[in-house]
Amino acid sequence: MGTIQRISPAPPELQRVSPLDLTALGLYIAAFALAGELLLPLLEQVSPSPAVATYFVNLISSVCVGTVAFLAARRIVARDLRILGTRPWFTLLMVPVCMLGMVIVTTILVTLAGTVEPSANQASVQEFIRQVPAWLVVPLLVVVAPFVEEYFFRHLLIGKLSRRINIWVCCGLSVVLFATLHVLGKQDLTLAVLLPYIAMGASLVFVYVWTGKNLMFSYLVHAAKNLLAVVFLYAIPPELMEQLQQLQP
Repeated sequence: MGTIQRISPAPPELQRVSPLDLTALGLYIAAFALAGELLLPLLEQVSPSPAVATYFVNLISSVCVGTVAFLAARRIVARDLRILGTRPWFTLLMVPVCMLGMVIVTTILVTLAGTVEPSANQASVQEFIRQVPAWLVVPLLVVVAPFVEEYFFRHLLIGKLSRRINIWVCCGLSVVLFATLHVLGKQDLTLAVLLPYIAMGASLVFVYVWTGKNLMFSYLVHAAKNLLAVVFLYAIPPELMEQLQQLQP
């Protein structure tokens, strides 16, 4: 099967870590470390529920970090969109195919593992989805958050870091950090909790590398997967969702 047509390699200045990249990274670390400690208590005082406060903490953090990340990667974004535009039908076909492949890989690994512990991160998302309308949730979980994560875990950790470190080391680091940071500080780091995120991270790494380090393709796959999850959570009543989770092995 052919791959997306590639244009000339990115100029050297686009492959180096820029001051904006470092600024985005600093904001991301600060948001991860401090938002829950400083911003969340303030928002809980004015929000109707803790879940709504959590939503707005994620929204504010993601928009701030995402804005700087987009400015840092804007030329790469434009370049990668031009590449995708060279074969639009291939792109439109392969995004859902890769997304479904990710879901299948995750399901197989979870089934083989036998026991899976529910993720506190996923439970938090489900809780605020029940209390926040879809028109607010979709921009965060489908548009902004996937771009932020693809920028850091694929574009920086693989696309730029691989200029100095072996690319397969970078890929492994991307998968491990992607899974760990979704769980860190929320519950114990066990394989049962990490496995779904490991499967998702590995799938996105494969997509990113397979398409010649195309940030926007991995972003579209990530966004499609999140959209499917959001639709699934809104479509299934909470009572039925709890019953389905109890049926997990």
